[in-house]
Amino acid sequence: MDTLLLVDDDPGLLHQLQLHFEASCRDGETLYRVVTANHGAGALARAADETPALVLLDMMLPDRDGVSLIPELRAAAGEIPIVVMTAHRDMASTIRAMKAGAFDYLHKPVDPDLLDFVVRRALEMNRVSRLAAALAIDAPDSHRIDDIVSESPRMERIVKEIGKIAASRATVLLHGETGTGKELIARVIHTYSCDEPRPFVAVNCSAIVDTLLESELFGHERGAFTGAVAKKPGKFEVAEDGTIFLDEIGDMSLALQAKILRVLQEREFERVGGVQPLRVRARVVAATHRDLGAEVAAGRFRADLHQRLKVVTLELPPLRERREDIPKLVTHLLVKINEKVRKRVTRVPPEVMEYLASLPWPGNVRELENALMRAVVLSPGEVLSHEYLPGGAESVAPPALAREGAGELLPSLDEVERNHIARVYSACRGHKGKTCDVLRISRPTLERKLRKYGLPRVG
Repeated sequence: MDTLLLVDDDPGLLHQLQLHFEASCRDGETLYRVVTANHGAGALARAADETPALVLLDMMLPDRDGVSLIPELRAAAGEIPIVVMTAHRDMASTIRAMKAGAFDYLHKPVDPDLLDFVVRRALEMNRVSRLAAALAIDAPDSHRIDDIVSESPRMERIVKEIGKIAASRATVLLHGETGTGKELIARVIHTYSCDEPRPFVAVNCSAIVDTLLESELFGHERGAFTGAVAKKPGKFEVAEDGTIFLDEIGDMSLALQAKILRVLQEREFERVGGVQPLRVRARVVAATHRDLGAEVAAGRFRADLHQRLKVVTLELPPLRERREDIPKLVTHLLVKINEKVRKRVTRVPPEVMEYLASLPWPGNVRELENALMRAVVLSPGEVLSHEYLPGGAESVAPPALAREGAGELLPSLDEVERNHIARVYSACRGHKGKTCDVLRISRPTLERKLRKYGLPRVG
């Protein structure tokens, strides 16, 4: 039997809620034991004495603001779910409550069915949290960007190949679908090729238009073109005797391919507008998601450049072909994500891990990381919530939304969008860049939405 702590200064409502929960039964057994308090000091004393499984907390109390009680209640009773109730419907109050760590936020008068649903879901999450405690993820003593997380035989073979490659300065071609970790592998090759720190310079060839990419790679002399008011070194110069990573080289134009071919053959180049040859000392690691053999056959990629690039080729498997790596990847990525968004979602229930391992992940590790980022930001408490993972929301829809004739309870599209943006913005502590990452929208779009919905500045 779970103990519920009900905190409200309205004696009539408090008595009504107590009767409601004490009457809740399943298979003839009472589900809840109820204790009550009508002010903040009493709530803290009850929480310390009774160790409730859940607190239902009024927003406005005679002696305290309910939201300010949340961290103290958790200190007294542990990491228990706290559901806030209020008669106010302003967005600022919602953001404050969720930012303080509330599990959910309900408006008075509360729909009894919705209240039961939220309480059951909160208690279930609390139960899962305890069961998953053994799977808690702790940050390692030192986290390195070049860690490869894998147990699959295919990735183990790649690791062995990297060991052989590191002893040489040979050009390397990485081939794999988008999101398979080509830049990570390039960084690993670079790290283990150098006995001392040297530059690693990455260039995304598909993200820069040709007219700018040539200058980006090779630099330019003053006056080489309109706007070239000063001499600028290119990426090949900046890389010095380190590594230059040419990502998505399959998207490069034929004209630029010819210049890259000369770099690989002659190990020299000139800046745009210059005549002085400059030596190339950096190792070249290139990557593409395209089948360069097919691109050569179609006339879109130079055959001679392809031959120069594929001195050593590493084929990176998609995530769907190395599903045994997903549990370790989830653990590894959660450490990074928790540090980035300053949360501690460290527990993954076994059924959630199985669900993650079953998904197709067409975007590979990058898609997995983005999905985990969203789930971490939106999950209350320390448990990774299934409902915030791709396809997980359908399993936790409130009963009111499924009832016939309950259309008045359905929020508008604007309300759904506003509430979701507010929750993510709050969870990211008002950091607009992180909010954009989670919502997958641009900065101007976020600014427009914040103005449209009148969302307050968080912080």
